[in-house]
Amino acid sequence: MRHRRICKKFGRSTSHREQMVGSLVANLILRDRIQTTLSKARVARQDAEKIVTLARKGTLAARRLAAARLRSPEAVARLFERVVPSMTGRPGGYTRIAKLGQRKSDGAEMAILEWVTVVTPATVTEVVATDGKDVQTSEKPA
Repeated sequence: MRHRRICKKFGRSTSHREQMVGSLVANLILRDRIQTTLSKARVARQDAEKIVTLARKGTLAARRLAAARLRSPEAVARLFERVVPSMTGRPGGYTRIAKLGQRKSDGAEMAILEWVTVVTPATVTEVVATDGKDVQTSEKPA
C-alpha cells in the first residue's frame, strides 16, 4: 500500500532524483517535447506545471526560484520569454502526456510529455513595397 507516500523514488537518492526531474523539465522547456517513461513523465509534469505557475508571476524572486530548480540559464530565459507568454489566459493544465506503448528492450511504458499550446515562434513574413503595392516575398521563422 502507498499510505503517506509523497513521491516516486525511482530507486535513486534524493539529490539524484531532484537532478533528474529538473533535467527533464529543463529539456521540456528547451525542446517543447520529451520522450521518457510514463512514470518519469508524470513526475516531470507536476514540476513543469509548478514552474510555469511560478514563472507567471514574473518577479525577480520567481526567476531566481526557477533558476534554482532548473539549473539552466537557457531554460530559464526560454521559460520567461516564450513558454509563459504562450500560456496566458490558461488557468492550469499546461502539459499533456501521450502514451507510446512499451519499450522493446525492457518493456517500460513510454510516453511523450509536451506543452498543450505550441511554443514555437510564429513565422515572420517579409513585405517588400513595389510601385505602391505590398508584395509578400517569403516566410522566415523568427
